[in-house]
Amino acid sequence: MSAFALYRLPHGDSYTLIEQTDGEPERLRSLSQLNGRSGFVVAPFAVSAADPLLLIRPDRVETIVPDDIPVGPHRPSPITPHPSSDYHIDFANYHAQLQEGTFQKIVLARSTTLKTNTVRNGRELFLDACRLYPRMFICLVSTPQSGTWLTATPEILLECRADRWQTIALAGTMKLEGDELQGEGEHVTWTTKNIQEQRYVATYITECLEQFTTDFTERGPYTARAGHLVHLRSDFTFTLPDNDRLGDVLQTLHPTPAVCGLPKRAAFDFILKNEHSPRHYYSGFMGPLLLQGTHLFVSLRCMQLLADGYRLYAGGGLLPDSTEEQEWLETEAKMETMRTLLYI
Repeated sequence: MSAFALYRLPHGDSYTLIEQTDGEPERLRSLSQLNGRSGFVVAPFAVSAADPLLLIRPDRVETIVPDDIPVGPHRPSPITPHPSSDYHIDFANYHAQLQEGTFQKIVLARSTTLKTNTVRNGRELFLDACRLYPRMFICLVSTPQSGTWLTATPEILLECRADRWQTIALAGTMKLEGDELQGEGEHVTWTTKNIQEQRYVATYITECLEQFTTDFTERGPYTARAGHLVHLRSDFTFTLPDNDRLGDVLQTLHPTPAVCGLPKRAAFDFILKNEHSPRHYYSGFMGPLLLQGTHLFVSLRCMQLLADGYRLYAGGGLLPDSTEEQEWLETEAKMETMRTLLYI
């Protein structure tokens, strides 16, 4: 089995194939080992022997312009209205820590498995995702170590355009319905909880960037649409003295409070010890590093393709005033991004 990645940048009209034609991708012990390296990065939420940090060697790189074939009609994807028992236990545990002041914010994730006798071809799913979600980074990646994953994500972790670097603070979620789907979410009114959650992420990113540069600017927050959802987003642009320390920058940024929590180390350790559903490569990141540019995106709205079905992942940021029902419905709305592809 060769290792490959197919990706399409937001609003792109072509996609790129990167393939390692022999051997397995290189395993790295930490993000700092990406300093001075190039290739296609596949990073988990937490680097471990079971979920290694991978670097796909670009033996073959090809840019492809797909045929403009419209996506067929799809049936509404099913929604599970009530939390599962595992989610109920996890929410109670996480929320108690917030009430006690252990964390300012913590992200609770979950997964669900959909069984089927016929698993769709990953490249077909990738192309359907490209057509359905023009605003998002679409990526299909497959390696012997990680298995096969598809993501449609709006969240930039680290990107370079015209000699300036960019990252974003993305948090807060609302679902667009009815006539709202005709716009970009410009009429959405954000709750105090969503505003506070996004501000935590923006403050964290500011503190991270201050370790590497004094030349950065923040724009936002503003409402950004991603599929049928909208989020609060702030854009950070900055310069770096050189590109030799990108691994150190990534080590500092990842995981952001958008997928982890605050304080970061305590929340990270708590998640690894207490979350019922292992995240694997969900809420990690992937993309090309110093390879036709750098475009690294957080692996949200993703699913793992299995031999007998699919495993979908989603999460949401909890604050002291979060409620279980609202948070569960938010994860259902996020899973709908991938579920929709299975009901075309």
